Amino acid sequence: MKVTLSALNTSESSFTPLVVIELAQDVKEETKEWLKNRIIAKKKDGGAQLLFRPLLNKYEQETLENQNLYLVGASKIRMLLGAEAVGLVKECNDNTMRAFTYRTRQNFKGFDDNNDDFLTMAECQFIIKHELENLRAKDEKMIPGYPQAKLYPGKSLLRRLLTSGIVIQVFPLHDNEALKKLEDTWYTRFALKYQPIDSIRGYFGETIALYFGFLEYFTFALIPMAVIGLPYYLFVWEDYDKYVIFASFNLIWSTVILEVWKRGCADMTYRWGTLLMKRKFEEPRPGFHGVLGINPITGKEEPLYPSYKRQLRIYLVSLPFVCLCLYFSLYVMMIYFDLEVWALGLHENSGSEWTSVLLYVPSIIYAIVIEIMNRLYRYAAEFLTSWENHRLESAYQNHLILKVLVFNFLNCFASLFYIAFVLKDMKLLRQSLATLLITSQILNQIVESLLPYWLQRKHGVRVKRKMQALKADIDATLYEQVILEKEMGTYLGTFDDYLELFLQFGYVSLFSCVYPLAAAFAVLNNFTEVNSDALKMCRVFKRPFSEPSANIGVWQLAFETMSVISVVTNCALIGMSPQVNAIFPESKADLILIVVAVEVMDVQVKVDWLLEDFLCNILKDVENLKTVPAFTQSRALS
Repeated sequence: MKVTLSALNTSESSFTPLVVIELAQDVKEETKEWLKNRIIAKKKDGGAQLLFRPLLNKYEQETLENQNLYLVGASKIRMLLGAEAVGLVKECNDNTMRAFTYRTRQNFKGFDDNNDDFLTMAECQFIIKHELENLRAKDEKMIPGYPQAKLYPGKSLLRRLLTSGIVIQVFPLHDNEALKKLEDTWYTRFALKYQPIDSIRGYFGETIALYFGFLEYFTFALIPMAVIGLPYYLFVWEDYDKYVIFASFNLIWSTVILEVWKRGCADMTYRWGTLLMKRKFEEPRPGFHGVLGINPITGKEEPLYPSYKRQLRIYLVSLPFVCLCLYFSLYVMMIYFDLEVWALGLHENSGSEWTSVLLYVPSIIYAIVIEIMNRLYRYAAEFLTSWENHRLESAYQNHLILKVLVFNFLNCFASLFYIAFVLKDMKLLRQSLATLLITSQILNQIVESLLPYWLQRKHGVRVKRKMQALKADIDATLYEQVILEKEMGTYLGTFDDYLELFLQFGYVSLFSCVYPLAAAFAVLNNFTEVNSDALKMCRVFKRPFSEPSANIGVWQLAFETMSVISVVTNCALIGMSPQVNAIFPESKADLILIVVAVEVMDVQVKVDWLLEDFLCNILKDVENLKTVPAFTQSRALS
């Protein structure tokens, strides 16, 4: 039987709540009614056709504090039709992966009309988020009750409500039973074991699962470096120039591990059905605004914004700002070196134990300043990238990551390059690398995990005391969960987590040959990071919306770029070493040729791998084209 969206009922009063919308306390009644009508209205009328009700009924509002909280859900059929609309890929009975369609639902493995488990809770919440974000203004000139909150055709209603302060936040609810099962297999029992990546994906979605998969893989990939580095450090500690063998190993390691990960990542995302999903179904991001028109490529009605205006904003505003920040970073670096000279001079004059400890103070202060500057710059980069008005979320992320990576790379590594290739002081290089690496890891653990966990624990105690004071005849279980979760911090995505790993990869791959313990400290940090990040996801932050991902995105390119830089850096360090210079005491030409040859061979290997990836992608695209006629026919029949 053919089912259409217009036939669905959106007036059910009892449903499973999946998403919470919190409004400001002083929101006018006409605004609430307008928002409710837009959410439950049929798709053909510009609505989301979802289920919507307040958290508290009138009787409960008299007993409990009214928080202006509303619950959003959807019927089973609405979810299935939504899964088709967003292009979820599921496994068929013949073990192939295909885009789900409601008409052919019986062909998919695990589907049953009487079973509600075909779509995970994370997938249902992703569908609801997609529908809410794509509620756009049509004829409205303003938000009812707020004439100052102007609307224009194509503007995302949710985005406007959030920026106007009418909607405080929108977040998905935890499934406490499923969360407890996940915690028991993930981090509550400390042990050296593999993470339940598939279970993480089922609860949090592919983006989060890929991060934890990469974190686990990278940690295990660091172990060979740590095993080699420990005896190397012990036996040649005072000889700072005997780093040729370790630098040669760095050349191979930094290149191979990323290629192995790329293949493992493709295996996972194919099994999850997201390998090509993003490319085919990406729509304009909620923050994108423009004049409503017809997209000439897709034929769909959506906001349009001239690309030349975006380019003007990028090159006339964003680029000069980034350059100014880079200059300021270099200025701070020179202040650090002045402090190093001052500390060294003080130590040479006195020679006491106190002044020997003082030698590390400039590096520690500089490491703290680096972290502060990185975080301040991040806020500015987010504002600029949002102001540039990128159409797709992937374009927004790419520009944001590029801005942040350029600044963070210069801010964190410029001093190390200066010491290595200008000052040529390997002892100071080792001291600076150790101080920067260890200090940054300690600060990240405190700021990202320990402090939020402590604050969340305090809030949880206050909520439980408040619940115990309520009347016994009130069932406040759902109310308590929503109140507790709405005060949790918001998880802002994997950006900071990947950035931390990126900088760690840079510290290890660039200069660990002069400080072989860098990999060992990174391994110890990452074993702690796995558990602290898991705790953070489950108990500190709100549950994030699931996001389908085919890979780790532009971070793969970022790590590969760092790998190329590390190859060049290690080749240069090898060329500077006394052992290599002793082989060519009179002629530097042979040395230069050898260094260039190593780099050329490395580039050749990379080109071969890139060519192989290119051919694999072509074969996948051809395979996908074979399924297009059947898919198109299925859509036409429905």
